[in-house]
Amino acid sequence: MPAFIWQKSSYCGEGDSCVHVATTAPSLINWQKSSYCPEGNSCVHVATTARSIHITESADPSGAILTTNPDRFLTLIQAIKVGEELTGSRRPGIEVLIDAGDDTVRIRATAAPGTTVTTDRRRWDAFVLGVRAGEFDHFVAWS
Repeated sequence: MPAFIWQKSSYCGEGDSCVHVATTAPSLINWQKSSYCPEGNSCVHVATTARSIHITESADPSGAILTTNPDRFLTLIQAIKVGEELTGSRRPGIEVLIDAGDDTVRIRATAAPGTTVTTDRRRWDAFVLGVRAGEFDHFVAWS
């Protein structure tokens, strides 16, 4: 059973007799990485909660978690599977920017470019291999 973070309105009086709303704690989500990822946890990770898909990179110094919907994630993995050019494409959804100079890869939602997950080319390539092997298909099977 997932762990929840419960919150009630600040207008609620003393005690617990109020309506509470919960979200799944991001640190307690079951994250999955590609089986092609090298030893250790430093790789692109994907998880799902309710109706959202989350993408992060455990070695990203900012600790960013990109949250998107299943349709946008499906568009990303379909583009990866067919070898579509992701760099520089400004289509709605998830944008992948690869800096050839230092092999930095940045993943962000075009609708919310302020949250950027940063990884390197080796870890991104491991994620791509996992996508092409179908390892992340179950994240969008229920959408």
